[in-house]
Amino acid sequence: MSEDSQTFPTGDLMKGKRGLVMGVANKNSIAWAIAQQLHAQGAEMAFTYVGEGLERRVRPLAESLGAEVIIPCDVTDDTSMDEAFKTIEDKWGKIDFLVHAIAFADKEALKGSFVANTSREVFARAMDVSAFSFVDAANRASKIMNPGGSMITLTYLGSERVIPNYNMMGVAKAALEAATRYIARDLGKEGIRVNAISAGAIKTLSLGGIAGARSLLSEGRAWAPLREDTDPVGVAGAALYLLSDLGKSCTGETHHVDAGFHIVGMPEEDAIRGGE
Repeated sequence: MSEDSQTFPTGDLMKGKRGLVMGVANKNSIAWAIAQQLHAQGAEMAFTYVGEGLERRVRPLAESLGAEVIIPCDVTDDTSMDEAFKTIEDKWGKIDFLVHAIAFADKEALKGSFVANTSREVFARAMDVSAFSFVDAANRASKIMNPGGSMITLTYLGSERVIPNYNMMGVAKAALEAATRYIARDLGKEGIRVNAISAGAIKTLSLGGIAGARSLLSEGRAWAPLREDTDPVGVAGAALYLLSDLGKSCTGETHHVDAGFHIVGMPEEDAIRGGE
């Protein structure tokens, strides 16, 4: 689906709410679809980026939604994280939501053998960026979050099942989902909800880094009960539900938005043959 064909329901579910979106890479990012939906419902957002290259992509997108807080933030650097969250606190004082859409694994670890291609350094970096960054961001965000606030992170089915070439990222996403549950336990007493969205394969910059990514899309479409690609608008709608007051009493969940792909144990015969 092209950016121009995406439409997001408008309303005031997020009117008066402010939050931080971490992880927009370009106009095809799931985080960008989420940001567009939140904006359509009245939210005010701050955006982070890392490096000048990403700033050139993120800043025009964020400014198109009227964002005034667009700041550098390297999740592997404590000083950078300190400065980013201080900027947000100085600007707004409090926030109401956090969107975490950050992940990384060395490209060589996303093909072939998981055992053979995963070094200590590759493992540590992937876990740091993809899992610990949510723990760290959630801790910092909780200190400036209003009661009734909400946080979400993004994951994928490779955390639960073996997906060809997903490898190290699958292990990191499994850690991320476990971390989500423990964060939900810890922050629940403060009235903060914490959930994960497991989105199906979507044409994003991250997907392009996985060997055989094209088959993830085609097989996902053929096997899924809905026989369609995962729609970013659907993922954004799930995010709106979890981040708004509609998601009240929901925390610690991993919510699948993948056209039903995750429920399939074996595809129908026509999917095995390549479709009708």
